[in-house]
Amino acid sequence: MPQPYDRVFNFSAGPSALPVEVLEQVRDEMLNWRGAGMSVLEMSHRGKHFESIVQEAERDLRALLSIPDGYKVLYLQGGATLQNTMIPMNLLAGGTADYVVTGSWSKKSFDMGSLVGGACCAWDGKSTNYDRLPDLERLDYSPGAAYIHFTSNETIHGVQFLTDPKLPAPAVCDMSSDILSRPVDVSKYALIYAGAQKNMGPAGVTVVIIREDMLERTPEKFHPMLDYRLQAENGSLFNTPPCFAIYVCGLVYKWLLKIGGLAAMQAINERKAGLVYGALDDCADFYTPHAQKEARSLMNVTFRLRSDELADSFASEAKSRNLVDLKGHRSVGGIRVSMYNAFPVEGAEAVAAVMREFAAKHG
Repeated sequence: MPQPYDRVFNFSAGPSALPVEVLEQVRDEMLNWRGAGMSVLEMSHRGKHFESIVQEAERDLRALLSIPDGYKVLYLQGGATLQNTMIPMNLLAGGTADYVVTGSWSKKSFDMGSLVGGACCAWDGKSTNYDRLPDLERLDYSPGAAYIHFTSNETIHGVQFLTDPKLPAPAVCDMSSDILSRPVDVSKYALIYAGAQKNMGPAGVTVVIIREDMLERTPEKFHPMLDYRLQAENGSLFNTPPCFAIYVCGLVYKWLLKIGGLAAMQAINERKAGLVYGALDDCADFYTPHAQKEARSLMNVTFRLRSDELADSFASEAKSRNLVDLKGHRSVGGIRVSMYNAFPVEGAEAVAAVMREFAAKHG
């Protein structure tokens, strides 16, 4: 089935596809947002119009994730990368924290936490090139750890935690690439953070969901832009926030609510992933999956072919059919099929068909 507006099927690992109806609404409201006589791009972040946008976005996000009382929602800048510095600076409080390293992104979190101090590696999957996951509830953690950090989905290696663990210290989770892809028990986390550009909206805004007692750990007279407590006290408006990105996130939240919420979204994501993994398994003598079956990601399907030349040929064949950005990361090679929330089922069907045809032709 062709995409509307002659759009390609975009398998980019991020920034990634947005819902077409959200893009249409952005287009329709671009010059005059709901009778305000101006674009969201032009609004004062202190004015009543943007105040209603950010408040409505937070309300819908709380509804989607069933965020309990006692948590603050912050809209910040700097991406998940800056959070890797803010988290230890705010939460270590002179102690140590444990990091579970399951791929490139959690390795970066650990490395940046180590620059601040007190970071311990509780588990590292490097020896098998991050193709599997540990049981988070059975690892040996540091006594009295300030927090335990893990990444729920590794986009490069294609491994994903699909449940919410009960950990012996405050759980801190980077959900940048799978937030809002399934229901989450927020009460099991002390802090969740996510860059928007996979499942929530455009690049430029980062969402932080933080339990209020964690705000007490922020040092006094701390760097203002890095201070969770100050950001919470100012409702994410200490300085000019990424207004337009927040606005688009709010529209995505409404789209998710309209389709039935996160349980419905999870079912769609499972269907898309099932189509691609089905083709992968049916052609097991031709494709080599990277992730172990029990660790497979619903967001990023990673696999290799017999040679780099064959992988290039596959990507070229797919591109000729408007299936773009399928090359795998250089650390894994092969092919990466990224299918975040807004990616359509028809695209999963299309790439699965190409996989079967290519294997039949070159096997």
